[in-house]
Amino acid sequence: MAYAVGGISGGHFNPAVSLGLAVAGRFSWAELIPYRVAQVIGAFIAAGALFVIASGKAGWEPGGFASNEFGALSPGGYSMGAALVIEMILTAGFLIVILGATSRKVPGGFAPIAIGLALTLIHLISIPVTNTSVNPARSTSVAFYAETGAVAQLWLF
Repeated sequence: MAYAVGGISGGHFNPAVSLGLAVAGRFSWAELIPYRVAQVIGAFIAAGALFVIASGKAGWEPGGFASNEFGALSPGGYSMGAALVIEMILTAGFLIVILGATSRKVPGGFAPIAIGLALTLIHLISIPVTNTSVNPARSTSVAFYAETGAVAQLWLF
């Protein structure tokens, strides 16, 4: 999507990335709140579409609907502390990759590849721990479709 809409929207669909870019002076603070609202609305539309598709199968139940959770609701039973640490480290790492790959000091055109590979690695590492957040919009949207305590744990993500 970064290649497809990066020139239109900047290609960041993640409120954590928007905040990181604003802190780094590469995104307007004035646009931060409207951008974050649009990111969350977009995430709810996407989660709704996935819900409609997945629920089209007879006998389907949403369960956790890939929501982000910790403790007994974590895919691997990881504690709140473990969830907090992995989400903080991986979100920070993701921002470092984004800031580095999109710097004017590096060759242009390759940032989406580095960012996509980094996000893939992040998911491989943290799906067993929290189902992987690193994106508050994504975490918020799917929590409301889950049949678990995901909404109550949303504050961490």
